[in-house]
Amino acid sequence: MKMLLAMRIGWRFYMARQSNRFINFISFASTAGIALGVAVLIIVLSAMNGFEKELEERLLGVVSHGELVGVNEPIHHWQDIVADANKIEGIVAAAPFIRMQGLVQKPGGFQGLTVLGIDVAQEANVSNIHHFMSDKSWQSLQNGSVNNIVLGKGLAKSLDISVGQSISLYMPNNSAGGNKIAAAKSHRFVVSGIFELGGELDTTTAYVSMQYAAQLLKLEQNVSGIRVKVENVFQAPMLIRDLGFSQQQYVYITDWTRTQGHLYQDIQLVRMVMYLVLALVIAVACFNIVSTLVMAVRDKQSEIAILLTMGMKKTAVMLIFIVQGALNGVLGCMIGGSIGAVIAVNLSAIAKGVESILGIQLLSADIYFIDFLPSKLLASDVITVVSLALLMSLVATLYPAWKASKIQPARALAGR
Repeated sequence: MKMLLAMRIGWRFYMARQSNRFINFISFASTAGIALGVAVLIIVLSAMNGFEKELEERLLGVVSHGELVGVNEPIHHWQDIVADANKIEGIVAAAPFIRMQGLVQKPGGFQGLTVLGIDVAQEANVSNIHHFMSDKSWQSLQNGSVNNIVLGKGLAKSLDISVGQSISLYMPNNSAGGNKIAAAKSHRFVVSGIFELGGELDTTTAYVSMQYAAQLLKLEQNVSGIRVKVENVFQAPMLIRDLGFSQQQYVYITDWTRTQGHLYQDIQLVRMVMYLVLALVIAVACFNIVSTLVMAVRDKQSEIAILLTMGMKKTAVMLIFIVQGALNGVLGCMIGGSIGAVIAVNLSAIAKGVESILGIQLLSADIYFIDFLPSKLLASDVITVVSLALLMSLVATLYPAWKASKIQPARALAGR
């Protein structure tokens, strides 16, 4: 009952505020600081979650988890390697590919291009690239005797080319001998479709039929390498290594951690740094609670003395100011959590609106692996951030509350 009374008094102290306007301002600043820190931290964590999601679903869904590439020669009997891969637990699927490197001419110079020859039926098992193009574009790669090519939207835009038009790919002539640049051959392709992935892959990668690529390079039944998809991307290095070491032919072994792993590490580093910085922002805001309560205790010394003389215990006096200070944290967390969640859910749309209004692009496809600002709000992040802020605000109330309990009623009343 006494604890309930202490909580009610703490609530009344909070609602009544203090006669000192400076104390009220510091109280408002602490609440606003906590709200700002909580909101920004939720937004940043949601953005980092969005980048992780896009990295896994968009980039790693298209870029192979691992590859085996022939050393100085094509891979023979690739069907055996695919069969070996299917026997390893943790490997979902494997598919052959033929890789060609060349240049395409664009206004102002040339653009380097990687052309992947794929088998439509098998590629769908290891890559999600078909999700980023129309069914018509995907089906156009089935006919192995036709020189169809599917370009990325970024490359098509830079070349100012559309579906139905043709492009020339300049490739080195491996049979020309010494000066391969001078002996480069031109191969013409018809643009049969455009995929839109966003980011660098849109400007550097294209797809053709594997059968046509084999005819072009005179590989017959051989391929450049094997693409592998695994169930757990973090186990890819071990699984790809096991598959590669079991082969009779010499192969290069690569996995996504060597080609794209820096992106994941960068995301985790930014997440950790931002979490630390914004947690310190919340901590600074909570220190304002200390200042507010210290001045509130001095302002309420006579009231505290009267309560003590009426028999209220020191623990109850402490609870009064703990409640008063904690309410600042609760209010800040409620405001910050609500604002942060709303902005995080609509962050991509807000970013697009800012880009259209200011006429700028926040994320350039030439630099980042995506060209938009992603977001993924997790309830666990909201709970963690709010809990952290509440804990900090509660800790900040302990010292002023303890000082309030140490007030001597006689001295306080005598100096009234």
